[in-house]
Amino acid sequence: MVLRIDREYKNGIWDTLADSVLDGRPIDFEQGIAILQAPDIELLSLLAATFRVRRAYFGLKVQLYYLQNAKSGLCPENCGYCSQSAESTANIDRYSLLSEARMMEGARQAAKSQARTYCIVASGRGPSDREVEQIANVVGNIKAEFGLHICCCLGLLTPRQSERLKAAGVDRINHNLNTSRRFYEKVCTTHTFEDRLETLRISRDAGLELCCGLIVGMGEDDRDVVEVALELRDLGVESIPVNFLHPIDGTPLENVHVLNPRFCLKTLCLLRLVNPQTEIRIAGGREINLRSIQAMGLYAANSMFVSDYLTTRGQPPSADFQMIEDLGFEIVPGNLPAEFAATCG
Repeated sequence: MVLRIDREYKNGIWDTLADSVLDGRPIDFEQGIAILQAPDIELLSLLAATFRVRRAYFGLKVQLYYLQNAKSGLCPENCGYCSQSAESTANIDRYSLLSEARMMEGARQAAKSQARTYCIVASGRGPSDREVEQIANVVGNIKAEFGLHICCCLGLLTPRQSERLKAAGVDRINHNLNTSRRFYEKVCTTHTFEDRLETLRISRDAGLELCCGLIVGMGEDDRDVVEVALELRDLGVESIPVNFLHPIDGTPLENVHVLNPRFCLKTLCLLRLVNPQTEIRIAGGREINLRSIQAMGLYAANSMFVSDYLTTRGQPPSADFQMIEDLGFEIVPGNLPAEFAATCG
């Protein structure tokens, strides 16, 4: 099925595409490009068709995630988007791995924020064995006290480290591809696209679920966005966080800002239609890029971060809760202890 982008708005092409996806036929590269390049006048039609696919697999549920920046700055890598990289002069907090008590307090905040998954993130090329052991030792306590799923984002991992995290009770590893193979060296040269794929393979071999996504708006073109969407499908990841670049002063990409809210929605539609049964999460940069229409992103995505990100602020959790309620959607409940479940209605 080949789409043209110069057809009439009224011809129902997006519903036809949604029918094809629901019938099990995968989106191809040309169809992906057509989604991203859809005229703005067709956005509501595209979003409505995409919502049919989202609803078929996830209903009206929204799953919340909470990020804990467990180690900040001090990173030798040169990722151009990151305020924690060696090339960044951004004014951020810099600290080594948090204590068990601090990570437990973060988990408490995650539970209070109605999150089902607690994401422990540590800056750096990859963790030391000592850092992995510190995290492994606290995971069981977090799960026992708060009933949270645990996702760790720790950089490049070895097989032994992945196996240790799995044995400790970590559910999922986050390691984003960020962009396409072709464009990758434009944003990072201290490690390769293949290095990232290797950590994903190692984590999968250890029995860990994979959370792997992208950053949109770094200067790539439409084909790069489509290529990484298709690559994520081929990898069969369980969760895809879709980040929209938040240009941070002091980073190499501080002056890059080419996104508009309508393109961001088309990107979320692309990820949902390419990966119909995968959790799609609206991640970093949603507030400044989707702006006044960010709620509409949940007609394609079924997950979002609540509260703050790594070095940037998000909107208050109360605003997220209100947004979900206003849509008529509902938050996926976690296995929360009674003291938290009673406050999360």
